[in-house]
Amino acid sequence: MTTYYNHNPKFYVGIDCIIFGFDKGELNLLLLKRNFEPAMGQWSLMGGFIQENESADDAAKRVLSELTGLENVYMDQIGAFGAVDRDPGERVISLAYYALININEYDRELVQQHNAYWVNINELPDLIFDHNEMVEKARVIMKQKASRAPIGFNLLPELFTLTQLQSLYEAIYGEPMDKRNFRKRIAEMGFIEKTDKIDKTGSRRGASLYKFNDKAYQKDPKFKL
Repeated sequence: MTTYYNHNPKFYVGIDCIIFGFDKGELNLLLLKRNFEPAMGQWSLMGGFIQENESADDAAKRVLSELTGLENVYMDQIGAFGAVDRDPGERVISLAYYALININEYDRELVQQHNAYWVNINELPDLIFDHNEMVEKARVIMKQKASRAPIGFNLLPELFTLTQLQSLYEAIYGEPMDKRNFRKRIAEMGFIEKTDKIDKTGSRRGASLYKFNDKAYQKDPKFKL
């Protein structure tokens, strides 16, 4: 068996993280301005390599934590990228994951240390290697999953207004949604609960704050937006 393995080449296995955040009605992506070679000075996703005693999922969680300081974040693998010449440094096969984080909860000092910045998803620069392709694939997969599972709530604070919720899904889908129909669908979901708290940042009268009740959702996990 050892001889069989020795007769085959060995590659690096990388991890690349597409980190989404939501702020002021817009989806944003956390990007690095690389301060190391190859491609120093260019924009890239946060990445790393799988270590000997790590699973792919554990490596992705570590890479995300090293950049943001966050644990227990929603992540999903979108696939492998293995073009022969995708990385000019070495032969690297990369597993790409997307993550959804609350933009108000990450460790800002860590992000600054990595020379990372939030960039509007509609104003992305050219990224290194095949990172633009990764982002596009992540957006498609996230859009599909967000329509049938409540993953979008990972991008919101614990308490949110219905206006915030609608603007989030408009940002995910990239198109406007009818306010009346949207609120009708929300009213039919017993796990999106109205609280007794009011957000007065938008007007003197204020808007009711809602929360996502995961226990109620698990009892009846039906979601469609």
